[in-house]
Amino acid sequence: MADRLTRIAIVSSDRCKPKKCRQECKKSCPVVKTGKLCIEVTPASKIAFISEELCIGCGICVKKCPFEAIQIINLPKDLDKDTTHRYGPNTFKLHRLPVPRPGQVLGLVGTNGIGKSTALKVLAGKLKPNLGRYNNPPDWQEILTYFRGSELQNYFTRILEDNLKAIIKPQYVDHIPKAVQGNVGQVLDQKDERDMKAELCIDLELNQVIDRNVGDLSGGELQRFAIAVVAIQNAEIYMFDEPSSYLDVKQRLKAAQVVRSLLRPNSYVIVVEHDLSVLDYLSDFICCLYGKPGAYGVVTLPFSVREGINIFLAGFVPTENLRFRDESLTFKVAETPQESGEEIQGYQRYRYPTMSKTQGNFKLSVIGGEFTDSQIIVMLGENGTGKTTFIRMLAGLLKPDVVEDADVEIPEFNVSYKPQKISPKFQSTVRHLLHQKIRDSYMHPQFTTDVMKPLQIEQLMDQEVVNLSGGELQRVALCLCLGKPADIYLIDEPSAYLDSEQRIVAAKVIKRFILHAKKTAFVVEHDFIMATYLADKVIVYEGKASLDCTANAPQSLVSGMNRFLSHLNITFRRDPTNYRPRINKLDSTKDRDQKAAGSYYYLDD
Repeated sequence: MADRLTRIAIVSSDRCKPKKCRQECKKSCPVVKTGKLCIEVTPASKIAFISEELCIGCGICVKKCPFEAIQIINLPKDLDKDTTHRYGPNTFKLHRLPVPRPGQVLGLVGTNGIGKSTALKVLAGKLKPNLGRYNNPPDWQEILTYFRGSELQNYFTRILEDNLKAIIKPQYVDHIPKAVQGNVGQVLDQKDERDMKAELCIDLELNQVIDRNVGDLSGGELQRFAIAVVAIQNAEIYMFDEPSSYLDVKQRLKAAQVVRSLLRPNSYVIVVEHDLSVLDYLSDFICCLYGKPGAYGVVTLPFSVREGINIFLAGFVPTENLRFRDESLTFKVAETPQESGEEIQGYQRYRYPTMSKTQGNFKLSVIGGEFTDSQIIVMLGENGTGKTTFIRMLAGLLKPDVVEDADVEIPEFNVSYKPQKISPKFQSTVRHLLHQKIRDSYMHPQFTTDVMKPLQIEQLMDQEVVNLSGGELQRVALCLCLGKPADIYLIDEPSAYLDSEQRIVAAKVIKRFILHAKKTAFVVEHDFIMATYLADKVIVYEGKASLDCTANAPQSLVSGMNRFLSHLNITFRRDPTNYRPRINKLDSTKDRDQKAAGSYYYLDD
C-alpha cells in the first residue's frame, strides 16, 4: 500500500473539459479496461476524477488528453507520511510546514505555485490543515497530536488558545483598493494600535500620499501602505507575502528594516520574498520549498540564511540528498571585453547628446554618453527619477527641451518597449496575440529556442490573455518585446511578478538575445541580483525624486554600482560559492571596512 501512495494525479480544473472531448483518458486507461473505476467521468461531473489508489502510473492518460489537463507525478519516497494539506481530489498538496521561531524572521523561498501562500494561510490559522484527508478532515486534537514533538505543536496550541493574532500582508496589493475605502491617513489612524503612525509614515515615505484616496495610489505606494497597515497593528504573528514588488532598491531596504523592527521575544515574523538579496538581508533563517508548481510542494527543514538561499540556487537539498532542479544557478559576472579599455572593432557605436526635459515640476537632465551594440545598460535609480522619461526621449516619443551638443544628434532608433505596467486588453488567446504582433519571430526556430522555450510560452499558448496571472503576463510581454525587430530594446522592470527562478531565466534570455541579435538593451531593474547579472554598463540617476534629477553617462558596472550604493549607504559582498551579491548588515565589521575603503560594491572575495 505504501508503495502505491507515493504517486499523485493532478487534474487541472481549468483545462479539463469532459464535454468537449471523447474522454480519451478513460478509454485508454488499462485499469479501467480490467473493470475497475480508475478514471471516472459522469455526465454531471465538471472534470474527470482519477483514483490515486488504483492508478498504476502508466501515464497513458497524460499523453492521450487533448487539453493536457492531467499530470501523474511520482513523489520522492518518504513524503506520504508528511502531507499537511490537500485541497481536494486530484489537486495540489503541501507536505510539511515551515517552522517559525519566536523573535526571529523566517524567510520562505521557492517558485510560484509551490505552496508558499498555502503555508502562510495554515500558519496564520486561516486554513485548517487536513493532513491530506479532504473527505474526513481531522479535528484540532488530532492535528496537534500529529505535530507532537515539533515546535509546531506549541505554535498551533498558542494559536488555538487564541492568544495569537496573525496579520497577513497579501501578495497582490493591487486588490487592496477593492477592500479598503477612505484615504491613507484615515485608514492608518483606524488601525494604529502601536502609536507608530508618524514614524512609519516617515520610514515608508507615506507622508506625500497621506491625504490621498487608497484607490488613487500607484503600485509602489500601495505596497508601502500595505506594509504600514500590517506594521501599525498589534499582533503576535506578522506575515508578509512579497513585500518588495513595485519598490525601488532604497524602499526595499527601508521596508526590510520596518519588517525587522516588528520582532519581539515572543512574536513571529514570516516573509515570502523573491528578491534574494532582500530576503538575505531580512531573514534570520530560511525554509526552501520545492516540488512541482500546481501539483505538490515540500518544505525543507530550516537552514541558515546563506545556506538556505544557496541550496535553493544549487537545486539540491543535502540533508535529504535530493535534487529538485536539473541545473544550478550561478552569477559569475564575466568581464565584458569593452571594460578592458580597448574598444573592439566591429561594434557599432552610438552617441546621444547632453539634453534636458521639463515636465510640470519635474526636470530631468541627461549627460551625453555613448553605447555600442551587443550591450546591456542597466539604469539604477529610485522611483520617480525619470528613467522612463529618458527611455521615451531615446525612442523619439518625447522631444527634449534643450540640447547642448548641437553637433551630436539623437540618432533615429527603432525601439521596442516593454512598459512597467502591463494591462491585458487583448480579447483572445496568447497564440493569436503572438501571431498578430510578432509573426515572423514567433515562426523563427532560433527565436523559439532562445526566447520562447526558456520563458515557457508554449504552455500558455491556448490561454486567454485576460486570464493570465501577473507572472505569465510578464513572460508574454518580454517575449513580445524581444520579438519585435528594433535597434534598441527598452525593458522596464522585467522581474516584477516573476519568482526567483524565473527571474534568473529571464535575465539569461535577455542577455543571450541581445548578444546574438547584436542590439542594445536599456533595462530598468530594482532586483539587485538581476541587475548585476545583466549589466555591461550602468547609468546612475541622482537628485531629488519627482523634482530635479540627473542621468549620468553610462559607466562600468563596478564604478557605477559603487556610486549608486554610496548614495544608499549600503555595501555588498559576493558569495564565494555562486557569486550572488549579498547585502552586508548595517554597521557589521565588513560593512564598516568596505565603507572605509570606499568599495561599496565588492567583486572579489
